[in-house]
Amino acid sequence: MTDRTGIFAGDDPFAIARAWLAEAEGTEPNDPNAIALATVDAGGLPNVRMVLLKDIGADDFTFYTNYDSAKGQEIAASGKAAFVAHWKSLHRQLRVRGTVVREDGPTADAYYASRALQSRLGAWASRQSRPLSSRAALVAEVAKMTALHGTAPTRPPHWGGFRITPIEIEFWADGAFRLHDRFRWTRAAAGAPWQVERLNP
Repeated sequence: MTDRTGIFAGDDPFAIARAWLAEAEGTEPNDPNAIALATVDAGGLPNVRMVLLKDIGADDFTFYTNYDSAKGQEIAASGKAAFVAHWKSLHRQLRVRGTVVREDGPTADAYYASRALQSRLGAWASRQSRPLSSRAALVAEVAKMTALHGTAPTRPPHWGGFRITPIEIEFWADGAFRLHDRFRWTRAAAGAPWQVERLNP
C-alpha cells in the first residue's frame, strides 16, 4: 500500500472524491461541480466540453445531457468517457476514466423535475449540437414547447443522465516546486478490487 495520508487517506475513492467536492463547494467561486468531459468521435478525434457533475454514487459519477448531442452520440458509440475536475482554490484535480451507461429511469425523472421550469422547457426546445439559424429561432421553439407542455413538462425521451463507472481514478494535489502528489486507483472492471499507486509528478 502507498503512503496515503491527509486528503488522500481512505479505502473508498468515491468517498475521497465526495470529500474533495464538498470542500470545493466552500472555496470555489462558481460551479465547483464543473468537469471537463472527454469523448471521441467515430474517427477517434477527441472532444472535450464542460458539464456539471450531479452525483457521486457508491461506484459511479453522474451527469445529465441531451442524448442526441455530440457527446451523447459519441458515448453511445463507444460506451466510454473521461473527465477532469480542477479546483483552482484547492490546487487539486480529480481525473476519471471508465465505461458509461444511461441513467434513464426514476432518478433522471426526479433530477429533471428539480430543475428550473425554463431549463426543463429548454431541454425540449434545444436540438443540442445541431446548427441553429438564429437565437430568435431558439426562443420561438421555447415558446412553442411552453405552449405544448405547459408548466409541468415531463422529461424528454432524448434527455437524461449518464453514469460513468471508472476503471481509473487519479487524485492530484499541487506540491511545492512542481513536486505534486498523485495517487492513481485502478481496477480491471467494475466491482473488482482497487489497486493504488503513487505516481511521479
